[in-house]
Amino acid sequence: MQSKIFDNTVLFLIGLSSLKLASDTYSKGSDKESLAIKISENVDYVFNYSFIFEMITKLIAMGFIMDEGSYLRESWNQLDFFIVMASIADMSLSGSDIKSLKVLRLLRTLRPLRVISHNVALKMIVVALLESVGGIINVSIVVGVSWLIFAILGVNLFGGKF
Repeated sequence: MQSKIFDNTVLFLIGLSSLKLASDTYSKGSDKESLAIKISENVDYVFNYSFIFEMITKLIAMGFIMDEGSYLRESWNQLDFFIVMASIADMSLSGSDIKSLKVLRLLRTLRPLRVISHNVALKMIVVALLESVGGIINVSIVVGVSWLIFAILGVNLFGGKF
């Protein structure tokens, strides 16, 4: 029961974080000293600390990497770990004015992907889609070859008549 409450809380935070990221798009051109930007930065810190707390809680409960079923043994948790670590790096380097650090801020847009790791049905759908990519590529190659055959036939039959 407590795990369900924890997951629902995390999903709620992910939703709020996504809304905050969407609202940042509209305040992009504002002055850096404006009240809205400062509030946005503080709210971002709250979300970052919440996700760090979630990661640390899972690390303590599941173990880091050594045991079977540990935190980093699942690929979705690896994605969560990467997103949280990118947020930590962004927070720690936020005082510097290096242009290449904007990539770290860009990685915050991956936060909505964390919903996948908390929803079993969605996780199953995404895994099925990713596993079908190879078959889709094979079908695309066959369709492309058949189009090529008809394109060559069309050029030979109708070449120079139009």
